[in-house]
Amino acid sequence: MNTPSEYIANNKDRFLSELLDLLRIPSVSARSEHNNDMIHCAEMVASRLRAAGADLVEVCATAGHPIVYGEKIINPNFPTVLVYGHYDVQPADPLELWNSPPFEPMIKEGKIFARGACDDKGQMYMHVKAFETMMQTGTLACNIKFMIEGEEEVGSINLGKFVVENKSRLKADVILISDTSMISMETPSLDVGLRGLAYMEVEVVGPNRDLHSGVYGGAVANPATILAKLIASLHDENNHIAIPGFYNDVIGLTQEERSDLNAAPFNQNEYNDDLGIATEWGEKGFSTLERTGTRPTLEVNGIWSGYTGEGAKTVLPSKANAKISMRLVPNQNSDTISRIFSEHFNKIAPPTVKVKVTAHHGGEPYLTPTDSIPYLAGSKAIEATFGKKPVPTRSGGSIPIVALFERELGLKSMLFGFGLDSDNLHSPNEKYDIFNYYKGIETIPYFFKFFAEMQKES
Repeated sequence: MNTPSEYIANNKDRFLSELLDLLRIPSVSARSEHNNDMIHCAEMVASRLRAAGADLVEVCATAGHPIVYGEKIINPNFPTVLVYGHYDVQPADPLELWNSPPFEPMIKEGKIFARGACDDKGQMYMHVKAFETMMQTGTLACNIKFMIEGEEEVGSINLGKFVVENKSRLKADVILISDTSMISMETPSLDVGLRGLAYMEVEVVGPNRDLHSGVYGGAVANPATILAKLIASLHDENNHIAIPGFYNDVIGLTQEERSDLNAAPFNQNEYNDDLGIATEWGEKGFSTLERTGTRPTLEVNGIWSGYTGEGAKTVLPSKANAKISMRLVPNQNSDTISRIFSEHFNKIAPPTVKVKVTAHHGGEPYLTPTDSIPYLAGSKAIEATFGKKPVPTRSGGSIPIVALFERELGLKSMLFGFGLDSDNLHSPNEKYDIFNYYKGIETIPYFFKFFAEMQKES
């Protein structure tokens, strides 16, 4: 029987080809015209789980897009790992900024360019192929369950209900998630923290119709101008979020924690050059690594008003809109932040306009203890394949369902990402290194091995 490494080497072309087929499906959960693509993608994931060796696989209907569940129970007395991932992807817009069609994967310089290549099809599919590898080499050391959803990119709308209704089925010892990134392949890292999220939409309404800007300009408040002023007021001169009470529950890092975090390899000039910016920006008194991983933020995700078509149209728009997301840190609560944001925005709006604030979705921050068995097993697995211990880091992103899992299932999650921050997640020309893909498939079986051993010893 082959070793896992030999099996991966012998099947690497097929592993890659299967991923490319998955990437060709435009499984965009945010758009109803892709509903059939979502079903097609879920069914493909299910068929691949069956082929990999799962005994039970179901495509579970929800009020939205389906959830794929699969399992292989080798021994009820063995520990169980629940793998979570998602098969839905972000919209590919703006299409004109892609160098190749987003759903026609292109391989260039050892990288796969396609929407979903890293987030999360490439990383999710590593687990399917790692499972196959363990099955085919007789090295599966834990029971394994899969929960692959199709709504992560739209807030996991129906996952909570599924989790609550399937607590017995989802019983496990740890949740393993690959939807995060590493510092680099030369400096492997493990995320120990995620920021929470509060996602809002604001609407500013002025006159009851669009107006001629020459006839009415200067006499009627322009909602676009008012919205711009309101948004600008949400940060002070130190780029500190200027919403009363926003920082009430924020727990600052200790000096030791700040030192450890900033010890990670990071070059500010390279960071700026990669993004094409002249200099960094952010909350005064904090480094880039602190700003992106340990401090709360408020960002405008989209803003629109008036005429934006070709040519000129001299209009005073009747309304203006913006979408705003706030990333939250441990001890902050998304409902609380959504409430104080709404109260503040309504309070600062002038009487010349009407304001409507809508909370779309949110999620809570999360931390993984670095002395826990899941983290220690993950660290040992990384060391086995990379030859060095990973650096513990905190992610700037959010996976709202991680806190849900702990609340409803009582389970800790292990963030086992193999992407890179430079992989253009949610942007044109998303990519994923083929090396990272294979490295994940190689490393995951070690996590199962070490987790089983440590659970037995505990």
